[in-house]
Parts: sequence; C-alpha cells; structure tokens
Amino acid sequence: LMIWNYFKKTKEAPSKEVETTLFGRLYQGLAKTRKRLSSSLQSIFGASHLDEASKEQLLDILISSDVGPETSELILTRLEQELPSDSHPGVIQDCLEKALLSILEPVSSAPYLPKEPSACILLVGVNGVGKTTTIGRLAHYLKREKKTVYLAAGDTFRAAASEQLTTWAERNHVPITTQTPGADSAAVVFDAYQACIRAQCDVLLADTAGRLHNKEPLMNELAKVSRTLGKINPSAPHETWLVLDATVGQNGLVQAEKFHEALTLTGIVLTKLDGSAKGGIVFAIADRLKLPIRFLGVGEKAEDLQAFDPQSFVRAFLDITPDNNKQ
Repeated sequence: LMIWNYFKKTKEAPSKEVETTLFGRLYQGLAKTRKRLSSSLQSIFGASHLDEASKEQLLDILISSDVGPETSELILTRLEQELPSDSHPGVIQDCLEKALLSILEPVSSAPYLPKEPSACILLVGVNGVGKTTTIGRLAHYLKREKKTVYLAAGDTFRAAASEQLTTWAERNHVPITTQTPGADSAAVVFDAYQACIRAQCDVLLADTAGRLHNKEPLMNELAKVSRTLGKINPSAPHETWLVLDATVGQNGLVQAEKFHEALTLTGIVLTKLDGSAKGGIVFAIADRLKLPIRFLGVGEKAEDLQAFDPQSFVRAFLDITPDNNKQ
C-alpha cells in the first residue's frame, strides 16, 4: 500500500477568469447539439402560433437530439399549456424555455459541497465513460471551493487507472491511496477513507473499475465496496454518482436503471457533452430517472466540469443567450 502524503492545506480562491466564462464554456460545449437544432427551431420561434405541422417538427427536433419520444411528448404538452391564447412572435420560444425548465428543475440542486465531515463520494459507471478524469476534475472543482480532498484509486483492474489518478492528485496537490493492480478494490477504498478521516479532509472521491451494468457479479463487487465503507461510517458512502457518457444517448438510461437498482444512486455526472449532438439526453435523464444531475462535462479542460444549472443549460440548448456570451 502506498499513501502519497504531499497533502496541502493551502486553499485556493476561485479563478475570476474561470468564473466569468462558465456560461461560455457550457455554450461552446453544446455547439454540436445546437447546430442540429438551431435553424429548425428558429423557424418555429418566428411563428405567432403553434400549428400541427410545427408540433410535428418540434417533436422531430427534440427526438433527434436524443430527448426521447416520451419526454418529447411531455415537453410538447407543457409547451401547449404555457402558450397564451393571444400568441405573438417570440412567445413560443419563451414558453418552450419554461417547459424545458419544468423538466429539469425538479432534479436540480445547489452546487454540491460536502455537508458531513470527511464526506465520501463513490463514482461508478461502465468502461470508458471518463470516471477517472471526472474525479480529477471534481478534485479541481472542490479545491476551488476551498474544500480539502482525498482520492482513492479504487480502479485496480485497469492498469493505467492508478497512474492516471495519481497524476491528477499531483496536479491538484491532494493526497491519494493506491495499491498494486489486481488488488481488492474495497480494501483500497477502505484504507483511503480511513486516511481521509485521519487527515481531516472534507471529502473522499473514490474511483471504481468500469463494469458492464448487465454483469451481476461485477455489480455485486460494487455493492461490496459500498458495504465496506459503511463499516467505517454507517452513512458512507454519502453520495453514489453514476458517470454517464452523453454520446451513448438513450442507452445511458438503461445503464442508469441497472446501477440504481444495485446501488441506490444519488446523482448523475454527464460527460462528453461537447463530443455529442445528443445534449437532449439531459432532459430524458431528468424525466425518466428523477435523479439529481450533479455535474456536466463540456470540454477537455479541468474547468469544463461544471455544476449543473438548469437555466443556463436550457438557454445554451435553445441558443437564446446574449451575443456577448457566445464565446
């Protein structure tokens, strides 16, 4: 067992440059989705009323961005409920914004900050969704929020996972517990959580090996990790977040349902939105899963993992931001 003890108490203030470009990063991250939507939506927004042809067109637009048939129908119903009888050009856009927000607001929450001493977050997901990178970016985010962070390299199956997370630990100046490849993942996370408590860190971010959601023995291993943490603190893990790849679209819903059954998820982190034209999956996740959407990954930089804000997302999705935010 190796514990990297270069923990720093220094707490960095948020960068003004990052804070002032958060919406710009989100807007840019949704560029591929918006490119698919923009011209078609503008023709609908320019009308003074929503006729049957426009309704069909809007449904096609939403489904094409991976909102999904059921959620698209729900959005259309809520849009019609919002529309006043004396419609005018521009009112459709305003009412669609309200309809979309009505889907997202029930699963939104204040940006995550640990409430308990030495809070524990377990991150899970299938192979290749970007869990390890997400943990590194979460560490960056939490440090900007003046929280002390500890990492657990619980993915002992993928050879490079521990090295990758150690690099993130060094970059963020946070401690990490690692073990040799093939070691018991639950033991690594157990040791890391004990070290986190001893160091009085605010939060532990625990990586786990990627696994297919339809492989029961592998899912049982994750449940073992969760139970092991409970031996230290009956409330641990305090959060269990599923990391989903936005590019897989509706398949992500199936993954989420299986992980939720096995582990009782408390949130979703959606990655790779910038690489997908399927940003509408956010609405399907909110409607179907009823789980909090915690963070969105909208680019390659550490700052591109953002706390989910429904209003900003909807405005970027519909391209109704002021010109000076289009950066």
